[in-house]
Amino acid sequence: MSGLLESVPNLAEGRRPEVIERLVEAVGRHQGARLLDVSSDFDHDRTVLTLAGEAEPLRRALLDLYAVALDAIDLSPAGRGPGPPGVHPRLGAVDVVPFVPLGTTPMRAAVEAAEALGREVAARHGLPVFLYEEAARAPERRDLAAIRRGGFERLAEKLADPAWRPDFGPARPHPTAGATVIGARGFLIAFNAVLDSDDLEAARAIARAVRESGGGLPAVKALGVRLASRGRVQVSMNLTDFGRTSPHAAVEAVRREAAARGVRVAACELVGLMPEGAVEASIREALALPGFGMADVLEARLEEGKGRRNGGEGER
Repeated sequence: MSGLLESVPNLAEGRRPEVIERLVEAVGRHQGARLLDVSSDFDHDRTVLTLAGEAEPLRRALLDLYAVALDAIDLSPAGRGPGPPGVHPRLGAVDVVPFVPLGTTPMRAAVEAAEALGREVAARHGLPVFLYEEAARAPERRDLAAIRRGGFERLAEKLADPAWRPDFGPARPHPTAGATVIGARGFLIAFNAVLDSDDLEAARAIARAVRESGGGLPAVKALGVRLASRGRVQVSMNLTDFGRTSPHAAVEAVRREAAARGVRVAACELVGLMPEGAVEASIREALALPGFGMADVLEARLEEGKGRRNGGEGER
């Protein structure tokens, strides 16, 4: 898979089906940029698209996505619809666009794709662009949370600070679309645990306990949020290195912390897609099968068209 990249644009829109359809259509018409998944959430007011392809078709698809998003999404007070804002932090209409190298594609290719997209988005739309993670040009800009701190509402104040001058574009917010963050990174798994409770403080306490910055699991970021439309709360997680903490390990930690507070995990949600290695790691841990891999799955073996000899006993 040399030369292939994944891109996972996150948009500040998860409530209007007609707008989400326009966003999907914007990227879906590009040959060479394959749309793999669409995940939308009302309470987060967010849509996450998963695309894969080579750098140039991805760039074209994403440029069309920006054009539609900036036309359809208005984060200003005048453009905000009825009801509370989404619970997910956001800096702009197209909040964040990461590039992820697939297969043997080097990280440098993802960085170059991020830089090229950022330069053109700024030039076309007058949008402030920050580069993050592997594309960051300063250590303090590697972390997405640091760039996004203050959100759309305090963006003008942030951009007035010379230390936060954008990498591309003007040092002033776009009036309706804010700013955008574009970068290059490894795999990230967005994984949420919904609790059978409406206790926001419990969700926040659980999030503090399981996230790395609170002394919890390595490579885990977590927030406790309320899902008003469901009458429940959620521990919303980003797993930034599934080799250090798998989805199974993260859920088990949330379950333990929840039980200690008299609540339980009602369901889990995967936002977007997860790589095969994360599935394997979770099954190895959950079933105590240290040697498990996708080659142990019947359908995968059938696709390979070959068999394998195993030791041990068979079915009784």
